[in-house]
Amino acid sequence: MLKYSKKLVVSLSLLVLSGCSMIPGSHIEGVDIELERSTLEQDLSNVNISIIDSALISQLKDSQQAYTQAKKYTPILTDDYDYVLGIGDVLSIGVWDHPELTIPAAVQRTAEFDGFRIQADGTITYAYAANVPAAGKTIRELHAVLVKKLSQVIEKPQLDLKVVGFKSQRAYVTGEVKNPSILPISEIPLTLIDALNQAGGLSQRADWRTVNFTRDNKTEIIRIDDFYTRGDISQNRLLKHGDIIHVNRTDNQKVFVLGDVAKAGSIEINRYGLSLAEALSDVGGLNEKTANANGVFVLRKRQDNEDGVIADVYQLYAQNVVAFVLADQFKLEPRDIVYVTTAPIARWNRLISQLVPTVEALESISTIKNQGTIF
Repeated sequence: MLKYSKKLVVSLSLLVLSGCSMIPGSHIEGVDIELERSTLEQDLSNVNISIIDSALISQLKDSQQAYTQAKKYTPILTDDYDYVLGIGDVLSIGVWDHPELTIPAAVQRTAEFDGFRIQADGTITYAYAANVPAAGKTIRELHAVLVKKLSQVIEKPQLDLKVVGFKSQRAYVTGEVKNPSILPISEIPLTLIDALNQAGGLSQRADWRTVNFTRDNKTEIIRIDDFYTRGDISQNRLLKHGDIIHVNRTDNQKVFVLGDVAKAGSIEINRYGLSLAEALSDVGGLNEKTANANGVFVLRKRQDNEDGVIADVYQLYAQNVVAFVLADQFKLEPRDIVYVTTAPIARWNRLISQLVPTVEALESISTIKNQGTIF
């Protein structure tokens, strides 16, 4: 059966090439049919053809689960998260029972305005503690340094230290979110999902399947659909300074339905996915009189090109009623091509319908010439 399917794919491809010479007026100069035939057959030897049946549906589901497991990262841990101070952060410092070391609150001023900003050299200056290195330290580490400094002039100082302006570290959310934002990294752990929510969530035109996550000039694909639909927390990330989250549009999330269907065209894959049955339904279904129900193909390019296989071709035998159930379970992927072939008799009828007007036109010209000769 698979051997027959591969021959059918070869025949369909060659029909397109040979059609240039079969149909009058459509010959393309410079095309060597025999050379194209040889090249095409060589390329198709690297194509994997499968029949869409229950076994294939189960196999694809298992491979998807295996892929998800292989791509899993260690779940993020926020219990031991500790904010690291940086240049530009603003600190509020106070010492109990020593009002002279505490800036009093003012109605017209904010804590950030009156605070101690970490300077460009990474230090702060406080009473009895000049040019104290602060950048790169946690609050607890800086607290210990200041207590040690103040202990030289104050007995057992009780120091209150906190960040009132998180200015040194930011993460960026761009693309198809409702409010593209620059989000500060603060003492409260910020995750990728948190950032998307703070940016207002995904827009209507957003790709709900994946987002691009860039850190240190390296970009990876985060499958947020696995997080939302399967609870895969490994797809989340704890954000750091400079991280970029970019949400793509759905423009590239399309499949193309071609061939003998009511209305060929492209269909966008929404956040809920798209099955083969839905795609065929959205284009009006197969042409009942001319389409080959056993010639429904899905062409899918392989990204990894493993074992020299450049593409997978899946064939659906739609004459079987059960096939529609399988088609509903067969999930399409972005850039898939669904092609419905024409029944052999219909192809012949179309060829004849194209030849007849040409023959009639030639006969008319011949008749006119003959009449002209008579007169």
